[in-house]
Amino acid sequence: MELTHLDSSGMVCMVDVSGKPPTQREAQASGWIRMQPETLQRLERDDMPKGNVLGAAKIAGILAAKQTSSLIPLCHQLNLSWVDLSFDIGKGLIVIRATVRTRESTGVEMEALTAVSVSALTIYDMCKAVDKEMEIGGITLERKSGGKQQCSTTYRPKSSVLVMSDSISSGEGSDRSGALLRAGLEAAGCRVGEVVVVPDEPEKITSVVDAWLRDDIELIITSGGTGLGPRDLTIETLLPRFTRRLHGVEQALFHWGQGKLRTAMLSRLAAGVIGNTMVICLPGSTGAALDALEVLLPAVFHAFSMMDGEGHGS
Repeated sequence: MELTHLDSSGMVCMVDVSGKPPTQREAQASGWIRMQPETLQRLERDDMPKGNVLGAAKIAGILAAKQTSSLIPLCHQLNLSWVDLSFDIGKGLIVIRATVRTRESTGVEMEALTAVSVSALTIYDMCKAVDKEMEIGGITLERKSGGKQQCSTTYRPKSSVLVMSDSISSGEGSDRSGALLRAGLEAAGCRVGEVVVVPDEPEKITSVVDAWLRDDIELIITSGGTGLGPRDLTIETLLPRFTRRLHGVEQALFHWGQGKLRTAMLSRLAAGVIGNTMVICLPGSTGAALDALEVLLPAVFHAFSMMDGEGHGS
């Protein structure tokens, strides 16, 4: 769970996750409560003054996970898909383990940790009448999955960026989308060769792409020329050359774009493979570039191991 950062005035504020797509996420946390052997024996016999200790502790942990945003300042309020707690009774202690799942734009580490903490406190409260020496400790995050790290891979493709714009190529405007794509790819660890700007002319587009294919560029991202204008010819130029179409990539980009801007439905973005090179054709706006970086990276890198015959992985 991403919690806070300092704004320019030095005050704490929530992390903005509105630009992140929701993904399946899970976290598991654990902790323990130590108590006298006699207390554990009474607990196992269900012979405690306040009743079923572990049943109450489980319900308390689930409720705590659901209320984490009310308990921890600046936590995001999440719609939890599943919460479960388990209790392992050992020699002189109970190990508490909580697992939390969601499909959201940020993780559930804090929910899992909060579930363990409140569950342990509930056990303490229900047993304190017969045991004055209990101790709570070891609360830790055991694992988490989901988000970008779930689909990360160590491989980073050799990449280049092609910007189609009559105005920028003629010097009437400045390139922002191409610069954003370069920066995003480099931040993800890619080796970015060139960022080239050409006018909206099929011959110019083809010439640059052919040169990159000969140079074994593995990932080409284009920006611009996907709209409905008479000079928007990127799709007409490159789509017939695709040897494979990547419909899933297209759908992910469309879905994310339309969730933020209704007119994104008018874009004709495309993704596919030419030989051993992946080509992704994006709209020319800076928003489209930022959305693509958020949606594609690092998940798209897994495609290159698949193209090398390594399979889908886990």
